[in-house]
Amino acid sequence: MRIAAVLTDRCQNKKCNKECEKFCPLMRTGVECITWGERGKPVISETLCQGCGICVNKCQFDAIKIIGLADELKTELIHQYGENQFRLYRLPIPKKSLITGILGPNGIGKTTAIKILSGIEVPNLGRYDDPPSKEEVLKYFAGTDLHEYLSNLYAGKIRVAMKPQYVDKLPQSVKGVVRDLLGKVQERMTVEQAAETFDLTEVLDRELDKLSGGELQRVAMAATMMKEADVYFFDEPTSYLDIYQRVKMARLIKDLATDKQIIVIEHDLAILDYLADNVNVVYGSEGAYGVFTLARQVRTAINVYLDGYLPEENIRFRERPIEFEASPPRGDWQTGNLVEFEGIKKDFEEFTLDVPKGAVKIGESVGIVGPNATGKTTFVKMLAGVIKPDEGKMDTLLKVAYKPQYISGEMEGTVQDVLFAKAYDVVNSNFFQGEVIAPLGIKNLMDKDVKNLSGGELQRVAITLCLAAEADMYLFDEPSAYLDSNQRMNAAKTIRRMMEKSGRSAMIVDHDIYFLDMVSDSMMVFGGEPGHHGIGEGPYDMRDGMNKFLSAVDITFRRDAESHRPRINKPESRLDREQKSKGEYYYA
Repeated sequence: MRIAAVLTDRCQNKKCNKECEKFCPLMRTGVECITWGERGKPVISETLCQGCGICVNKCQFDAIKIIGLADELKTELIHQYGENQFRLYRLPIPKKSLITGILGPNGIGKTTAIKILSGIEVPNLGRYDDPPSKEEVLKYFAGTDLHEYLSNLYAGKIRVAMKPQYVDKLPQSVKGVVRDLLGKVQERMTVEQAAETFDLTEVLDRELDKLSGGELQRVAMAATMMKEADVYFFDEPTSYLDIYQRVKMARLIKDLATDKQIIVIEHDLAILDYLADNVNVVYGSEGAYGVFTLARQVRTAINVYLDGYLPEENIRFRERPIEFEASPPRGDWQTGNLVEFEGIKKDFEEFTLDVPKGAVKIGESVGIVGPNATGKTTFVKMLAGVIKPDEGKMDTLLKVAYKPQYISGEMEGTVQDVLFAKAYDVVNSNFFQGEVIAPLGIKNLMDKDVKNLSGGELQRVAITLCLAAEADMYLFDEPSAYLDSNQRMNAAKTIRRMMEKSGRSAMIVDHDIYFLDMVSDSMMVFGGEPGHHGIGEGPYDMRDGMNKFLSAVDITFRRDAESHRPRINKPESRLDREQKSKGEYYYA
């Protein structure tokens, strides 16, 4: 089976000479394989197309995909948005008292699937020009587990609660203070109980548009879990949260699953592993198609995803497997110090930051961890020269490249304009193209206006801009935010590789343990009283830093025997108790 996909957001027919049509062999023989739609975009006949791939290679904007799929999928098409547009194959199945995870890249139908399962969207079974009725949909699923689920859903016998993906858009759709929003959904708990459970007591009477990303996420989670429902959908429940809050949120979802059906989309693999019972891996091509595989036990599913190969379907969806080191990185750095700091203090009246003493060595990559509101971003801004410390010694003569936490999409022009204006020679070099542009998928974004980029696209561009700068030290504040799990691993490997090959130093603030594990040589740990007093200590070597950090979070990790990836131990399990007694929370 062959499908053709035209990515209309990439296609810029006014800037090209319609090479897809001119070079198509069938068009040259008079067979009308490519026509032009109402919006001036190409429409490719999948019946006539021979799959030569010439139009794919000739399109300068990479807007066309011709893909060969297994014939078995013909009968498993669930939804298609239009001719030559995205199509979804198969669906996950919610199970009572189990948490079903969904794991896959952005843009391959995860959110579409939960919209169908929540009743927001009715699957068209590929009939985009003549959508079927709900009765026809139920007839299609007759004899399957989905038939019973969907028939109950359409009959109103199933109540659904859904936590949306983009919590930062919540203030645009809901006005007022937090208390008003939560007051409308007091079913499983009261506003006061929810405020205590989700750490919202201090923001109950604050306007929604005055909340941070982490606060909005906790409000959205509270509003969802306060509802009395049969099925709960959580679309990226841990974005914006620190590791403490992520573990707490995972525990709350696990408690909820006692007699409920729960589906979770999550890109933090450590949290997904801890949270889910079964996981559906989704593979496909962004904007073209997505295929849900059968549910696997969580450990097996994540290992398959990291390996990039589905043995039962004989499909490789990633060129190389993602690998983890079983032991901590070397701690015996022989290089000299690049920057030293001592007795650093910054007082904002309501919040004070203290960083006693530390040094970053030449060529060292330092991961920075700790709860939100303990001064991690403030410290990075002081190193970047954006904020001046009130007291203490800090070398501010460094040449620094800085990727801020909150990225503005207000830059004028296309991605190419912005990158070329920053560092034309660097961006155009073969080294940078191979080490940064290709792994981060920037080539397909070059002709897009920066103001039209999604959060994940903007994040990748911001990382690229930072790496393109000539600097002694590179500072990254939450570079994994908005990225899917695949993009996170690619970004971590890209930053790591660039530091190793250039001999430069980096400091990376992040909350994703897998990301930090891949990118860091050492660890700086922040603690104190969030929102009032922060204390930054280190850098420590990875073993000591992880032990200090995770002992405060009160979780331990073991290494998977097959992939060596970190896995959270169940609280009070034998391994959990053994590792805590030895003081080995991570590299056991």
